[in-house]
Amino acid sequence: MLCAIYKSPKKENTYLYIKTKDDFSDVPDNLMTTFGTPQFVMVLKLDNGRKLALADVEKVKESLSTAGYYLQVPPPVTNLLDQYKADKAARNT
Repeated sequence: MLCAIYKSPKKENTYLYIKTKDDFSDVPDNLMTTFGTPQFVMVLKLDNGRKLALADVEKVKESLSTAGYYLQVPPPVTNLLDQYKADKAARNT
């Protein structure tokens, strides 16, 4: 399965995968507004041996088949202060 990947100019490390290059007809209008004007990155073949940095290939393929697109967002940022406080509280008990 081939897909086209675009990055968002508004949201850092946010990528949109679609089935056909430059065909955003399956992507909801409100998502496109939030995403911004897509910037083409590459066309990629999603085969079974392929690994993606921040997405599961099978989830991407399923989403492309059912919804027509896949939105990759960055993982949440860890709040180091909260983590430190939790670790410290755990050590004190």
